[in-house]
Amino acid sequence: MRSFLPRFFLILLSLLCVLLVGIWLRYGGGEHFPDRSGAPELPASTLEVVANLDLPPGNIAVSASGRIFFSFHPEAKPPVNVAELVDGKPVQYPSQLPDGLQYQSVLSLRVDQQNRLWVLDNANHGTGTPRLLAFDLTTNTLVHRHDFASDIAGIGSHLNDFQVRADGNMIYIAEASIFAKNPALVIYDVEKQIARRVLEGHDSVVADYFTPVVQGRRMLMLGIFAIRPGVDSIALSRDGEWLYFAPVTDDKLWRIRRELLDDPALDAATLAQSAQPYFPKTMSDGITTDDAGNVYLSDADNSAIVLLTPQGQLRTLLKDDKLRWPDGFSFGPDGWLYVTCSALHQVIMKDGDFVRQHAPFQIFRFRPQVGAVAGH
Repeated sequence: MRSFLPRFFLILLSLLCVLLVGIWLRYGGGEHFPDRSGAPELPASTLEVVANLDLPPGNIAVSASGRIFFSFHPEAKPPVNVAELVDGKPVQYPSQLPDGLQYQSVLSLRVDQQNRLWVLDNANHGTGTPRLLAFDLTTNTLVHRHDFASDIAGIGSHLNDFQVRADGNMIYIAEASIFAKNPALVIYDVEKQIARRVLEGHDSVVADYFTPVVQGRRMLMLGIFAIRPGVDSIALSRDGEWLYFAPVTDDKLWRIRRELLDDPALDAATLAQSAQPYFPKTMSDGITTDDAGNVYLSDADNSAIVLLTPQGQLRTLLKDDKLRWPDGFSFGPDGWLYVTCSALHQVIMKDGDFVRQHAPFQIFRFRPQVGAVAGH
């Protein structure tokens, strides 16, 4: 028996080493993303504080009437998932969900031009039931619900961010697939309640081999798991012609004609050939667009907000340490662009006390030169 135990522990240790090497090969490594930001064009004083929060916000959606909705970032394990700012304070939205329904893990939300708040619940990386909900903002009632099947968003998936077509009848979702490593775009037909996965495993949705380094912290958890999601950044051009998208650590932004995504009869090969590399970008999390065709990118690596022009020029609008992991964008009324700071480098793999020590967490806004329709 005594001679068996050392061999057993040696075998166990060997298996553990093999497992850790396997995890590192699949999830680890990565170089530092190149710094493509420059000197900021706007002073940091341009940023106006909209809210100081006890827990970090995730994404944000501002209605045409100025109502401000946001998610508390799921990584902070918040007691409230979705909130509305009322007199500057977060209030759970809606105040009560219909019987039998509860939020599981909400990151992204959008207000469409039909005055509905859409809420995307990734269900803790697909371990629950990922779903999409819509609330009529006039009545604050639930008007649409879709539960995604496991072949669309199964275990290990991550329905991360999304955009809504102007008529409200089609939704485009970035499935980042952080754990399953099978990223794709998910196209959801609202009227037919049918979802499709497209561009699955295509170069445009697979992360490049970089690891974020945010305010001095290299986002490599336990030395083996890099925070390197697949397709994450996603935005529609304001004329509705193009969908822009990319993984956080991709060195370029991609685009595809929106009408091609809307056609369920189009084959996978044609779609794959239609995805176009657009222009080099910074490391991006949230993105949005304006009426002049510019793309705004939140550059967490450099605590910056960057603008990509239709000619491919990268312009750094703002850069300041108080932009702690700038994350989600939403235009609001009167040309304001709102941005959340999720401070994920001070949240991921940290306990609640550590997170609260780094409060308050901010929602900011500023006015760029060009505006856009509110909601996203």
